[in-house]
Amino acid sequence: MSDFARLLSQYGAIRAEQEELYRDLHQHPELSHQETRTAAKAADLLESWGFRVERGVGGTGVVGVLTSGEGPTVLMRADMDALPVREATGAPYASTAEATDADGVTVPVTHACGHDVHVACLLGAAQLLASDLDAWHGTAIVLFQPAEETGDGARAMMEDGLLARIPKPDVALAQHVLPGLAGHVGTRIGAVLSAADSIRVRVFGRGGHGSMPQNTVDPVVLAAMIVVRLQTVIAREIAPTEPAVLTVGSIRAGSKSNIIPDDAVLELNIRTYSDATRQHTLDAVDRIVRAECAAGASPREPEIELYDSFPLTSNDEAVTSRVADAFAAHFGERAGQLELQTASEDFSDIPRSAGVPYTYWRIAGTDPDSWEAAVKSGTVTSDIPANHSPLFLPVIQPTLQTGTEALLVAAGAWLAA
Repeated sequence: MSDFARLLSQYGAIRAEQEELYRDLHQHPELSHQETRTAAKAADLLESWGFRVERGVGGTGVVGVLTSGEGPTVLMRADMDALPVREATGAPYASTAEATDADGVTVPVTHACGHDVHVACLLGAAQLLASDLDAWHGTAIVLFQPAEETGDGARAMMEDGLLARIPKPDVALAQHVLPGLAGHVGTRIGAVLSAADSIRVRVFGRGGHGSMPQNTVDPVVLAAMIVVRLQTVIAREIAPTEPAVLTVGSIRAGSKSNIIPDDAVLELNIRTYSDATRQHTLDAVDRIVRAECAAGASPREPEIELYDSFPLTSNDEAVTSRVADAFAAHFGERAGQLELQTASEDFSDIPRSAGVPYTYWRIAGTDPDSWEAAVKSGTVTSDIPANHSPLFLPVIQPTLQTGTEALLVAAGAWLAA
Protein backbone atom coordinates (compact mmCIF):
# COMPACT_ATOMS: atom_id res chain seq x y z
CA MET A 1 0.00 0.00 0.00
CA SER A 2 1.36 3.42 -0.97
CA ASP A 3 1.62 6.18 1.61
CA PHE A 4 -1.28 8.07 0.02
CA ALA A 5 -3.43 4.95 -0.20
CA ARG A 6 -2.79 4.53 3.52
CA LEU A 7 -4.13 8.04 4.10
CA LEU A 8 -7.26 7.30 2.07
CA SER A 9 -7.83 4.12 4.03
CA GLN A 10 -8.21 6.15 7.24
CA TYR A 11 -11.61 7.58 6.26
CA GLY A 12 -13.39 5.27 8.67
CA ALA A 13 -11.67 7.01 11.58
CA ILE A 14 -13.39 10.33 10.79
CA ARG A 15 -16.67 9.06 9.36
CA ALA A 16 -18.92 9.45 12.42
CA GLU A 17 -17.44 12.83 13.29
CA GLN A 18 -17.90 14.06 9.73
CA GLU A 19 -21.50 12.87 9.54
CA GLU A 20 -22.32 14.71 12.75
CA LEU A 21 -20.63 17.84 11.39
CA TYR A 22 -22.69 17.57 8.21
CA ARG A 23 -25.97 17.31 10.13
CA ASP A 24 -24.99 20.34 12.20
CA LEU A 25 -24.19 22.36 9.07
CA HIS A 26 -27.45 21.31 7.48
CA GLN A 27 -29.45 22.43 10.50
CA HIS A 28 -27.69 25.80 10.65
CA PRO A 29 -27.68 27.15 7.07
CA GLU A 30 -26.68 30.75 6.39
CA LEU A 31 -27.47 33.08 3.50
CA SER A 32 -24.86 34.52 1.14
CA HIS A 33 -22.43 36.89 2.91
CA GLN A 34 -23.87 35.80 6.29
CA GLU A 35 -21.88 32.57 6.72
CA THR A 36 -20.32 33.58 10.04
CA ARG A 37 -21.11 30.42 12.01
CA THR A 38 -20.06 28.09 9.21
CA ALA A 39 -16.86 30.06 8.64
CA ALA A 40 -15.96 30.08 12.35
CA LYS A 41 -16.53 26.34 12.63
CA ALA A 42 -14.33 25.66 9.59
CA ALA A 43 -11.58 28.01 10.80
CA ASP A 44 -11.55 26.61 14.32
CA LEU A 45 -11.29 23.03 13.08
CA LEU A 46 -8.51 23.88 10.64
CA GLU A 47 -6.49 25.61 13.35
CA SER A 48 -6.93 22.61 15.64
CA TRP A 49 -5.45 20.41 12.90
CA GLY A 50 -2.40 22.63 12.40
CA PHE A 51 -3.39 24.72 9.39
CA ARG A 52 -2.39 28.35 9.13
CA VAL A 53 -5.76 30.06 8.82
CA GLU A 54 -6.87 33.32 7.23
CA ARG A 55 -10.31 34.45 8.39
CA GLY A 56 -12.66 37.06 6.98
CA VAL A 57 -11.33 36.95 3.42
CA GLY A 58 -13.86 38.70 1.23
CA GLY A 59 -16.18 39.08 4.20
CA THR A 60 -16.71 35.59 5.61
CA GLY A 61 -14.28 33.54 3.54
CA VAL A 62 -11.79 31.20 5.23
CA VAL A 63 -8.54 29.80 3.88
CA GLY A 64 -6.32 27.19 5.48
CA VAL A 65 -2.75 26.42 4.41
CA LEU A 66 -0.81 23.30 5.38
CA THR A 67 2.64 22.36 4.10
CA SER A 68 4.40 19.02 4.18
CA GLY A 69 7.84 19.45 2.64
CA GLU A 70 8.67 20.52 -0.89
CA GLY A 71 6.21 19.93 -3.68
CA PRO A 72 3.28 21.34 -5.67
CA THR A 73 0.64 23.64 -4.24
CA VAL A 74 -2.97 22.49 -4.63
CA LEU A 75 -6.02 24.61 -3.87
CA MET A 76 -9.32 22.90 -3.01
CA ARG A 77 -12.48 24.95 -2.69
CA ALA A 78 -15.91 24.54 -1.07
CA ASP A 79 -18.76 27.06 -1.07
CA MET A 80 -20.64 27.71 2.17
CA ASP A 81 -23.87 29.62 1.55
CA ALA A 82 -27.46 28.37 1.60
CA LEU A 83 -30.67 29.47 -0.11
CA PRO A 84 -33.86 31.33 0.88
CA VAL A 85 -35.91 28.13 0.60
CA ARG A 86 -38.14 26.37 3.15
CA GLU A 87 -37.02 22.76 3.50
CA ALA A 88 -39.66 20.11 2.82
CA THR A 89 -37.59 16.92 3.10
CA GLY A 90 -38.95 15.79 6.46
CA ALA A 91 -35.47 14.66 7.51
CA PRO A 92 -34.85 14.49 11.28
CA TYR A 93 -32.06 17.03 10.80
CA ALA A 94 -34.05 19.31 8.44
CA SER A 95 -33.50 23.04 8.66
CA THR A 96 -36.07 25.26 10.35
CA ALA A 97 -33.81 28.31 10.17
CA GLU A 98 -34.88 31.79 9.16
CA ALA A 99 -32.79 34.88 8.46
CA THR A 100 -33.07 38.46 7.28
CA ASP A 101 -32.01 38.83 3.66
CA ALA A 102 -30.22 41.75 2.03
CA ASP A 103 -33.56 43.52 1.48
CA GLY A 104 -34.50 43.25 5.14
CA VAL A 105 -37.07 40.51 4.57
CA THR A 106 -37.31 37.50 6.87
CA VAL A 107 -36.93 34.33 4.79
CA PRO A 108 -36.55 30.60 5.44
CA VAL A 109 -33.04 29.23 4.87
CA THR A 110 -32.03 25.77 3.67
CA HIS A 111 -28.98 24.07 2.22
CA ALA A 112 -30.99 23.20 -0.88
CA CYS A 113 -27.91 23.16 -3.12
CA GLY A 114 -25.62 20.88 -1.12
CA HIS A 115 -23.02 23.36 0.02
CA ASP A 116 -23.13 21.73 3.46
CA VAL A 117 -21.90 18.56 1.73
CA HIS A 118 -19.09 20.54 0.11
CA VAL A 119 -17.95 22.02 3.43
CA ALA A 120 -18.10 18.70 5.26
CA CYS A 121 -16.16 16.92 2.51
CA LEU A 122 -13.42 19.54 2.33
CA LEU A 123 -13.04 19.57 6.10
CA GLY A 124 -12.84 15.77 6.02
CA ALA A 125 -10.13 15.92 3.38
CA ALA A 126 -8.25 18.56 5.40
CA GLN A 127 -8.44 16.45 8.56
CA LEU A 128 -7.03 13.40 6.80
CA LEU A 129 -4.23 15.38 5.18
CA ALA A 130 -3.28 16.84 8.56
CA SER A 131 -3.37 13.41 10.21
CA ASP A 132 -0.65 11.90 7.99
CA LEU A 133 1.88 14.45 6.75
CA ASP A 134 4.24 11.68 5.70
CA ALA A 135 1.76 10.51 3.05
CA TRP A 136 2.13 13.58 0.81
CA HIS A 137 4.50 16.38 -0.10
CA GLY A 138 3.73 19.96 -1.01
CA THR A 139 1.18 22.53 0.13
CA ALA A 140 -2.56 22.03 0.54
CA ILE A 141 -4.80 25.10 0.46
CA VAL A 142 -8.41 24.59 1.56
CA LEU A 143 -10.67 27.50 0.70
CA PHE A 144 -14.17 28.01 2.06
CA GLN A 145 -15.93 30.55 -0.14
CA PRO A 146 -18.93 32.72 0.71
CA ALA A 147 -21.74 33.85 -1.57
CA GLU A 148 -21.59 31.45 -4.48
CA GLU A 149 -25.35 31.74 -4.92
CA THR A 150 -25.11 35.47 -5.55
CA GLY A 151 -22.12 35.06 -7.85
CA ASP A 152 -19.86 37.54 -6.09
CA GLY A 153 -18.19 35.56 -3.29
CA ALA A 154 -15.16 34.38 -5.26
CA ARG A 155 -14.66 37.87 -6.66
CA ALA A 156 -14.90 39.35 -3.16
CA MET A 157 -12.13 37.06 -1.93
CA MET A 158 -9.90 38.02 -4.83
CA GLU A 159 -10.57 41.73 -4.31
CA ASP A 160 -9.70 41.31 -0.62
CA GLY A 161 -6.18 40.20 -1.50
CA LEU A 162 -6.57 36.42 -1.44
CA LEU A 163 -3.49 35.83 -3.56
CA ALA A 164 -1.33 37.88 -1.19
CA ARG A 165 -2.40 35.68 1.74
CA ILE A 166 -1.61 32.26 0.24
CA PRO A 167 1.12 30.63 -1.84
CA LYS A 168 0.25 30.68 -5.53
CA PRO A 169 -1.43 27.38 -6.42
CA ASP A 170 -0.22 25.17 -9.23
CA VAL A 171 -3.75 23.85 -9.71
CA ALA A 172 -7.25 24.56 -8.35
CA LEU A 173 -9.93 21.94 -7.70
CA ALA A 174 -13.65 22.07 -6.90
CA GLN A 175 -16.66 19.78 -6.88
CA HIS A 176 -20.44 19.92 -6.62
CA VAL A 177 -23.03 17.42 -5.43
CA LEU A 178 -25.74 16.85 -8.04
CA PRO A 179 -28.53 14.36 -8.68
CA GLY A 180 -27.22 10.94 -9.71
CA LEU A 181 -26.40 7.56 -8.28
CA ALA A 182 -24.63 8.27 -4.98
CA GLY A 183 -21.05 7.08 -4.91
CA HIS A 184 -20.32 8.08 -8.50
CA VAL A 185 -18.10 10.90 -9.76
CA GLY A 186 -17.73 12.50 -13.17
CA THR A 187 -15.88 15.25 -14.96
CA ARG A 188 -15.24 16.49 -18.47
CA ILE A 189 -12.67 18.46 -20.43
CA GLY A 190 -13.61 21.96 -21.56
CA ALA A 191 -16.87 23.75 -20.83
CA VAL A 192 -18.76 22.13 -17.97
CA LEU A 193 -20.92 24.92 -16.47
CA SER A 194 -22.40 27.77 -18.46
CA ALA A 195 -21.63 31.43 -18.09
CA ALA A 196 -24.78 33.18 -16.88
CA ASP A 197 -25.71 36.83 -17.26
CA SER A 198 -28.85 38.57 -16.08
CA ILE A 199 -29.84 41.81 -17.79
CA ARG A 200 -32.43 44.37 -16.73
CA VAL A 201 -33.77 46.51 -19.57
CA ARG A 202 -35.96 49.58 -19.08
CA VAL A 203 -37.55 51.08 -22.17
CA PHE A 204 -39.39 54.38 -22.25
CA GLY A 205 -42.59 55.51 -23.90
CA ARG A 206 -45.01 58.37 -23.52
CA GLY A 207 -48.02 57.46 -21.48
CA GLY A 208 -51.63 58.43 -21.98
CA HIS A 209 -55.22 57.26 -22.26
CA GLY A 210 -55.79 53.90 -23.90
CA SER A 211 -58.51 55.45 -26.06
CA MET A 212 -56.05 57.91 -27.64
CA PRO A 213 -52.97 55.81 -28.58
CA GLN A 214 -52.03 58.29 -31.31
CA ASN A 215 -50.88 60.67 -28.58
CA THR A 216 -48.60 58.14 -26.92
CA VAL A 217 -45.55 55.96 -27.48
CA ASP A 218 -46.58 52.57 -26.12
CA PRO A 219 -43.72 50.88 -24.16
CA VAL A 220 -45.76 47.66 -23.86
CA VAL A 221 -45.76 47.22 -27.63
CA LEU A 222 -42.09 48.18 -27.68
CA ALA A 223 -41.28 45.56 -25.03
CA ALA A 224 -43.26 42.94 -26.95
CA MET A 225 -41.34 43.65 -30.15
CA ILE A 226 -38.05 43.34 -28.25
CA VAL A 227 -39.10 39.97 -26.85
CA VAL A 228 -40.00 38.64 -30.30
CA ARG A 229 -36.83 39.96 -31.90
CA LEU A 230 -34.63 38.53 -29.14
CA GLN A 231 -35.82 35.03 -30.06
CA THR A 232 -33.84 35.34 -33.31
CA VAL A 233 -30.50 35.74 -31.53
CA ILE A 234 -30.14 32.06 -30.65
CA ALA A 235 -32.17 30.82 -33.62
CA ARG A 236 -30.40 32.83 -36.32
CA GLU A 237 -27.14 34.29 -34.98
CA ILE A 238 -25.64 31.38 -33.02
CA ALA A 239 -24.50 28.19 -34.76
CA PRO A 240 -26.79 25.19 -34.09
CA THR A 241 -23.77 23.29 -32.74
CA GLU A 242 -23.11 25.94 -30.09
CA PRO A 243 -25.37 25.65 -27.02
CA ALA A 244 -26.88 28.89 -25.74
CA VAL A 245 -30.07 30.03 -24.04
CA LEU A 246 -31.72 33.45 -23.94
CA THR A 247 -34.78 33.76 -21.68
CA VAL A 248 -36.99 36.77 -21.02
CA GLY A 249 -38.17 35.83 -17.56
CA SER A 250 -40.03 38.98 -16.53
CA ILE A 251 -41.94 41.89 -18.08
CA ARG A 252 -43.48 44.62 -15.92
CA ALA A 253 -45.49 47.53 -17.28
CA GLY A 254 -48.62 49.48 -16.52
CA SER A 255 -51.26 49.40 -13.82
CA LYS A 256 -54.65 49.50 -15.56
CA SER A 257 -56.19 48.22 -18.78
CA ASN A 258 -56.96 51.62 -20.26
CA ILE A 259 -53.77 53.45 -19.33
CA ILE A 260 -50.71 53.35 -21.57
CA PRO A 261 -47.71 53.53 -19.21
CA ASP A 262 -44.54 55.56 -19.46
CA ASP A 263 -42.10 52.65 -19.31
CA ALA A 264 -41.65 48.88 -19.27
CA VAL A 265 -39.01 46.71 -17.61
CA LEU A 266 -37.76 43.40 -18.98
CA GLU A 267 -35.43 40.97 -17.21
CA LEU A 268 -33.37 38.56 -19.29
CA ASN A 269 -31.10 35.63 -18.55
CA ILE A 270 -28.41 34.35 -20.91
CA ARG A 271 -26.53 31.02 -20.67
CA THR A 272 -23.51 30.42 -22.89
CA TYR A 273 -20.55 28.02 -23.06
CA SER A 274 -17.85 30.08 -24.70
CA ASP A 275 -16.56 33.60 -24.17
CA ALA A 276 -17.13 34.41 -27.85
CA THR A 277 -20.78 33.30 -27.80
CA ARG A 278 -21.37 35.15 -24.54
CA GLN A 279 -20.03 38.42 -25.94
CA HIS A 280 -21.93 38.04 -29.21
CA THR A 281 -25.18 37.43 -27.36
CA LEU A 282 -24.69 40.37 -25.00
CA ASP A 283 -23.89 42.61 -27.98
CA ALA A 284 -26.96 41.35 -29.81
CA VAL A 285 -29.23 42.18 -26.89
CA ASP A 286 -27.84 45.71 -26.73
CA ARG A 287 -28.18 46.14 -30.51
CA ILE A 288 -31.76 44.84 -30.68
CA VAL A 289 -33.02 46.82 -27.68
CA ARG A 290 -31.61 50.08 -28.99
CA ALA A 291 -32.82 49.46 -32.56
CA GLU A 292 -36.36 48.61 -31.48
CA CYS A 293 -36.45 51.73 -29.30
CA ALA A 294 -35.40 53.80 -32.29
CA ALA A 295 -37.96 52.06 -34.52
CA GLY A 296 -40.70 52.69 -31.95
CA ALA A 297 -39.86 56.39 -31.54
CA SER A 298 -38.96 56.01 -27.89
CA PRO A 299 -38.38 59.44 -26.37
CA ARG A 300 -35.36 58.27 -24.37
CA GLU A 301 -32.46 55.88 -24.72
CA PRO A 302 -33.09 52.57 -22.95
CA GLU A 303 -31.40 51.65 -19.68
CA ILE A 304 -29.53 48.34 -19.97
CA GLU A 305 -28.07 46.93 -16.74
CA LEU A 306 -25.94 43.79 -16.56
CA TYR A 307 -26.09 42.13 -13.13
CA ASP A 308 -25.63 38.73 -11.46
CA SER A 309 -22.95 37.55 -13.87
CA PHE A 310 -21.42 34.12 -13.41
CA PRO A 311 -18.28 33.16 -15.34
CA LEU A 312 -17.89 30.22 -17.68
CA THR A 313 -16.47 27.12 -16.00
CA SER A 314 -14.20 25.46 -18.55
CA ASN A 315 -11.96 22.65 -17.33
CA ASP A 316 -8.29 22.65 -18.29
CA GLU A 317 -7.52 19.68 -20.53
CA ALA A 318 -4.26 18.54 -18.91
CA VAL A 319 -5.51 18.98 -15.34
CA THR A 320 -8.81 17.27 -16.05
CA SER A 321 -7.15 14.32 -17.77
CA ARG A 322 -4.85 13.86 -14.80
CA VAL A 323 -7.75 13.96 -12.34
CA ALA A 324 -9.91 11.68 -14.50
CA ASP A 325 -7.11 9.10 -14.60
CA ALA A 326 -6.81 9.29 -10.80
CA PHE A 327 -10.57 8.90 -10.42
CA ALA A 328 -10.63 5.89 -12.72
CA ALA A 329 -7.83 4.24 -10.76
CA HIS A 330 -9.54 4.81 -7.41
CA PHE A 331 -13.28 4.64 -8.15
CA GLY A 332 -13.24 2.21 -11.07
CA GLU A 333 -16.67 1.94 -12.71
CA ARG A 334 -18.01 4.67 -10.41
CA ALA A 335 -15.94 7.26 -12.30
CA GLY A 336 -17.41 8.55 -15.53
CA GLN A 337 -18.12 11.44 -17.85
CA LEU A 338 -20.04 14.49 -16.67
CA GLU A 339 -22.56 15.82 -19.14
CA LEU A 340 -22.62 19.53 -20.00
CA GLN A 341 -24.46 21.42 -17.24
CA THR A 342 -26.76 24.41 -17.69
CA ALA A 343 -26.12 25.57 -14.13
CA SER A 344 -23.56 28.28 -13.36
CA GLU A 345 -21.24 29.21 -10.52
CA ASP A 346 -18.35 31.52 -9.68
CA PHE A 347 -15.51 29.19 -8.59
CA SER A 348 -13.57 29.84 -11.81
CA ASP A 349 -13.21 33.54 -10.92
CA ILE A 350 -10.46 32.48 -8.50
CA PRO A 351 -8.18 30.38 -10.74
CA ARG A 352 -8.84 32.53 -13.81
CA SER A 353 -7.85 35.69 -11.95
CA ALA A 354 -4.76 33.94 -10.60
CA GLY A 355 -3.77 32.42 -13.95
CA VAL A 356 -4.06 28.90 -12.51
CA PRO A 357 -5.42 25.85 -14.38
CA TYR A 358 -8.39 24.14 -12.77
CA THR A 359 -10.92 21.37 -12.97
CA TYR A 360 -14.42 20.98 -11.56
CA TRP A 361 -16.32 17.72 -11.18
CA ARG A 362 -19.56 16.21 -9.98
CA ILE A 363 -20.22 13.90 -7.08
CA ALA A 364 -23.64 12.26 -7.20
CA GLY A 365 -25.82 12.27 -4.09
CA THR A 366 -29.12 10.50 -4.80
CA ASP A 367 -30.15 7.53 -2.68
CA PRO A 368 -29.31 4.43 -4.81
CA ASP A 369 -32.73 2.79 -4.38
CA SER A 370 -34.55 5.99 -5.38
CA TRP A 371 -32.26 6.59 -8.33
CA GLU A 372 -32.46 3.09 -9.71
CA ALA A 373 -36.26 3.02 -9.36
CA ALA A 374 -36.57 6.36 -11.17
CA VAL A 375 -34.22 5.24 -13.96
CA LYS A 376 -36.17 2.00 -14.38
CA SER A 377 -39.50 3.83 -14.60
CA GLY A 378 -38.15 6.70 -16.71
CA THR A 379 -39.13 9.30 -14.11
CA VAL A 380 -35.74 10.75 -13.14
CA THR A 381 -36.67 14.31 -14.10
CA SER A 382 -39.96 14.20 -12.19
CA ASP A 383 -39.14 11.99 -9.20
CA ILE A 384 -35.56 12.99 -8.31
CA PRO A 385 -35.33 16.41 -6.62
CA ALA A 386 -32.65 18.61 -8.15
CA ASN A 387 -30.56 21.36 -6.59
CA HIS A 388 -32.57 24.35 -5.28
CA SER A 389 -35.66 22.20 -4.72
CA PRO A 390 -37.07 22.26 -1.16
CA LEU A 391 -36.89 18.45 -1.41
CA PHE A 392 -33.21 18.29 -2.39
CA LEU A 393 -31.29 16.29 0.21
CA PRO A 394 -28.24 14.20 -0.70
CA VAL A 395 -28.06 10.85 1.05
CA ILE A 396 -25.37 11.14 3.74
CA GLN A 397 -23.49 8.03 2.70
CA PRO A 398 -21.86 7.20 0.42
CA THR A 399 -22.00 10.87 -0.62
CA LEU A 400 -19.71 12.23 2.11
CA GLN A 401 -17.15 9.49 1.70
CA THR A 402 -17.17 9.84 -2.07
CA GLY A 403 -16.78 13.63 -1.91
CA THR A 404 -13.96 13.41 0.63
CA GLU A 405 -12.12 10.74 -1.34
CA ALA A 406 -12.64 12.63 -4.61
CA LEU A 407 -10.93 15.72 -3.20
CA LEU A 408 -8.07 13.66 -1.80
CA VAL A 409 -7.62 11.55 -4.94
CA ALA A 410 -7.62 14.65 -7.15
CA ALA A 411 -5.19 16.53 -4.90
CA GLY A 412 -3.08 13.41 -4.59
CA ALA A 413 -2.50 13.43 -8.33
CA TRP A 414 -0.06 16.24 -7.46
CA LEU A 415 0.68 15.93 -3.78
CA ALA A 416 1.41 12.19 -3.88
CA ALA A 417 3.20 12.21 -7.22
